[in-house]
Amino acid sequence: MTERATLTYERYLPWKRWAEAGFWVAMIGANCIANSITTLMDFRRGESGVQAWEPAVWEASSAVMWLLVVLPAMAWFTRRFPFLWGDWRRQMARYVGASLVVCVVHVVGMVALRILAYRLQGMSYDFGPWPRELFYEYLKDIRSFAYIVLTMEAYRLLLRRWQGEASLLAEPDEGPPLEPVDQPDRFLVRKLGRDFLVAANDIEWLQAAGNYVNLRVRGHDYPLRSTVAGIQARLDPRRFARIHRSYIVSLDQVVSIEPLDTGDARVHMKDGSALPCSRRYRQDLRQRTGAEAA
Repeated sequence: MTERATLTYERYLPWKRWAEAGFWVAMIGANCIANSITTLMDFRRGESGVQAWEPAVWEASSAVMWLLVVLPAMAWFTRRFPFLWGDWRRQMARYVGASLVVCVVHVVGMVALRILAYRLQGMSYDFGPWPRELFYEYLKDIRSFAYIVLTMEAYRLLLRRWQGEASLLAEPDEGPPLEPVDQPDRFLVRKLGRDFLVAANDIEWLQAAGNYVNLRVRGHDYPLRSTVAGIQARLDPRRFARIHRSYIVSLDQVVSIEPLDTGDARVHMKDGSALPCSRRYRQDLRQRTGAEAA
């Protein structure tokens, strides 16, 4: 079951960006069409003079802002600051603040697009009193914001369960541990309800990803809830080295170090990866690996 899940995940990876983009385009596009139709029907019942194209412009301008501006920004924000219930008060304040920024950006861009569309029709667009209308839009946007955050986090959780999520071995309830837990020789990986162990020697490199650190093992990434500094303190310093604020490498996996004109370097690994190396770590890495310049 685990091997089949791994194969399915690998087959999904080339289509991952297309699937993610397609999902949001379909969801927001369907919402845009449905809202345009129902808004026009409401105006027609009231015998309003609103033309048929106007509700379409209103909804399309909103959808364009969500798809091209707001969603990419929210994807970055939720990766950079994932919601953690352990510090929920500060997290809630941060996310409420983000929702306010999202609303302002969404509304300003939306209104600008509507003004442009109306001018092309030889008409003028009136958004109405800004304080009142902005508050009205925020009441709608905060619900969309919460839905999007929940959807993104649920999707990332599914991906972590699908590809496998690593954790440090814990102290046993009784008796001494069979191996050191301060610098563990193995990591526990859970994938789709099954557990298996990954040897620390098999880790090729590690990369920070928000509140996770991805362990690279034989072409697979296993997210571990930690910071780079936190996991660095748990790894054997004789076998692993920090090369960047976001990267740690296994010294045995380094092939060469390519100096760059900026003073930084590029570290070439046995798996074919080329990782960034900051100038502050470059000399130490060369001394520890004995690697020649590429």
